[in-house]
Amino acid sequence: MTAENPNLETRELDLTDPALARRPQPLYARLHERCPVARAPLTDGPVISRYEDVLWALRHPEVFSSEMSTHLALGTERPMIPQQIDPPRQTRFRKILDPQFSRKRMLALEPELRRHARALIEAFADAGRCEFNRAFAIPYPCIAFLRLMGLPLEDLGLFLELKDAVIRPPGDRGAAAAARAEAGGRIYAYFDRALDERAEAEPGEDVLWYLRRVEIDGAPLTSEERLDICFLFLLGGLDTVTATLGCSVLYRAENPEQRRRITLRPELIPGAVDELLRWETPVMLVPRLVRQDVRLSGVEIAAGQIALLLLGAADADASEFAEAARVDFARERNPHLAFGGGPHRCLGSHLARLELRVALEELHRRIPDYALEPGQTPLVSFGIREVKHLPLVWDPAR
Repeated sequence: MTAENPNLETRELDLTDPALARRPQPLYARLHERCPVARAPLTDGPVISRYEDVLWALRHPEVFSSEMSTHLALGTERPMIPQQIDPPRQTRFRKILDPQFSRKRMLALEPELRRHARALIEAFADAGRCEFNRAFAIPYPCIAFLRLMGLPLEDLGLFLELKDAVIRPPGDRGAAAAARAEAGGRIYAYFDRALDERAEAEPGEDVLWYLRRVEIDGAPLTSEERLDICFLFLLGGLDTVTATLGCSVLYRAENPEQRRRITLRPELIPGAVDELLRWETPVMLVPRLVRQDVRLSGVEIAAGQIALLLLGAADADASEFAEAARVDFARERNPHLAFGGGPHRCLGSHLARLELRVALEELHRRIPDYALEPGQTPLVSFGIREVKHLPLVWDPAR
C-alpha cells in the first residue's frame, strides 16, 4: 500500500492525540485531499477517509469484515451480536431484532422520555450552572435503555460502572485488559440471571422477555446468543447517546448564533440533530478485517490487515456534502454515516434520534442561553468522542 504523503501518515495521523478528537475536521480535509487511504502508526493498517470508499466498505462485509479477533479487547468471550458478525448469519439476527427498535415502537417512548428530560433539567435549571454530563447526558439515555430491556432503575449505577470499565478502562494496557475482562464476566453473569428470570415470567414487552421466546428458523436462541446480544445493547444503550449529547451541546455552547437559531426556530431541531451527527460524528471510526485484496482511491489494500473506516472523515467529505465545512441545520440532503451503513447500520438509530431530539427540545425550551464556563478547555476522548467534563453556565433569571 502506498500513500501520496508519508509525512501525513507518520506525524499528523496520530490517533491518540487529544487535539485530533477535539477538532478532527481539519485533518479530515487534509486526508481527503492528500492521502485518502493512509496508514496510521497506531495500527499499521489502512485508514480510509473518503465518503465513497467508506460507504463501499460498509456495504461489502465480504471484503471488509466485522468478524475479527479484536472483539476480545472489549472483555467479551465471543463476538457481540449482531454488530461483530457478518451476513448471512448476521441477517437472520437483524430480522428478529429490527422490529424491537422500529421507528413506531421508539416513538411510543417519547412521553416518558420527555418527562424524564424535564425532571432532570428542572433539577439544575435554577442553579445557573451544571456539569452537563453528570446532570443530564449520562442519566438521560438510561431510562430508554432500562425501559426497553425491562431492567430496574436501581441497577443503573452498576451498568454505568461496567460500561465505563469496558469502554474506558483505567491504567496501562495490561491493567485495562484485566479491568475489561473482569467487567465482561460481570456483564455476562448479570444478564444470565436476568434472562433466567424471564423464563417463567408473565408475558411482557421488554427485550429480555422477547429474547427468551423468539426463534430463528424454528429454534430458540442459545444462551450464548442471548448474552452476546445483551452485551452489545448495554454498551450501545448507555454510551453513544451520552457522547453525542456532549459533543452537540458543546458545539452549541461555543457557537451562540447556531444555538439562537434553534431557540427561535425549534422546528429546526430534527435537522440540527442530524447535522451535528454529521459534523461531530461521535463514533469516529470502526475497524474492519480486510478479507480480500481491494483497490480504493487508487491504493492497493492487501487482505489480512485491520482497516479503520473513518466515519467522521466521510461525513466531512466535500465530494458528498455541499459546503461540507459549514454547519447547516437546514441542510436538505444529509446521508451521513454517523450510524454506519450497509448491513451493520446501527440497530438503535431511531431511538438515538428520538432521544437527541427530545433532549434538545427540552433543554432549549428551559435554558435557551447557556455557555461553556469561562476558562474551561474541554477534553474529548478519541474513538467514541465523549466530552470528558462539560461545565455550563447561564443566567437563571432569563
